[in-house]
Amino acid sequence: MTVVGPFGLSVRDPALEADVLSGLSAVEAGLLEATKSEVPFITEAAQHLVRAGGKRFRPLVVMLAAQFGDPYAPGIVPAAVVVELTHLATLYHDDVMDEADVRRGVDSANSRWGNSVAVLTGDFLFARASHILADLGPEAVRIQAEAFERLVTGQILETAGPRDGRDPVSHYLDVLAGKTGALFAVSGRFGALTSGAGETVTDILTQYGERLGVAFQLADDVLDIASDSHESGKTPGTDLREGIPTLPVLLLRAQAEAHGRPEDVELVELLDGDLTDDARHAEALHRLRAHPALEQARRDTVRYAEEARTALAPLPECYAKSALLELCDAVVHRAG
Repeated sequence: MTVVGPFGLSVRDPALEADVLSGLSAVEAGLLEATKSEVPFITEAAQHLVRAGGKRFRPLVVMLAAQFGDPYAPGIVPAAVVVELTHLATLYHDDVMDEADVRRGVDSANSRWGNSVAVLTGDFLFARASHILADLGPEAVRIQAEAFERLVTGQILETAGPRDGRDPVSHYLDVLAGKTGALFAVSGRFGALTSGAGETVTDILTQYGERLGVAFQLADDVLDIASDSHESGKTPGTDLREGIPTLPVLLLRAQAEAHGRPEDVELVELLDGDLTDDARHAEALHRLRAHPALEQARRDTVRYAEEARTALAPLPECYAKSALLELCDAVVHRAG
């Protein structure tokens, strides 16, 4: 049994292991090549987050999905590079919107070079992804365009907030389906499509990817509150300190509004206060970790991971399917 990929995914078949490791290595080389420019400064900025590392979770989904067709088809690695470039581009833009100082253990691009450079670097990565897509054909371009529209729509919905009368939790889950689920869905779809896996298999892996993506983000939400380590790639409580809504906090607010328990109302008031104060921030984290809303968020994470697992049921039993199922378990494990 060999450990590869994010979260220590174990692959129990030597041939699959070799394919996955070879594919991820080729993706890494492709990312470095795609982020080169004739202008040295652009190369430095574009490769900033590539060289900082990352889970490469989306390319891994592409590689595993490709096992249901021809895993050596020429479009698989470029497709995986496209989804990771797109993801990286969104990180540059997200850090500007969130005014983040750190990403993947290094200075964020906006804190290092300013917002304008960070935004333009993200645009540069989108352009490079589009260039690669052009060689994959019009169907791949259309799929990516639809996913990108969903991603941007999710970001806009998050920024605008729920409309009057809309349940904030339902609104948030819709946001995640666009912001995170869409690109995971494309990862499954591109892997199947570029390997020639067939329409039915492609649809199954698309559905799987979307649900896995939402579960992945919900696990990050739980980790932001529950973890004492840096499992999520950033300091625990970062979203809390910055006032970024996450599922545990939204569930707490819903419970406070529905039942009006004094301890819930008091905690909401604490969250609405100044959490740049270290003592208030530590108290908020401590109380949220003991609140039922955190356990509810864990259950919702499990639910989406189980939906991803269920989506795979029609696929034939094989090592690739086992690995995709194990990714569901790994996401849940992250959330405790």
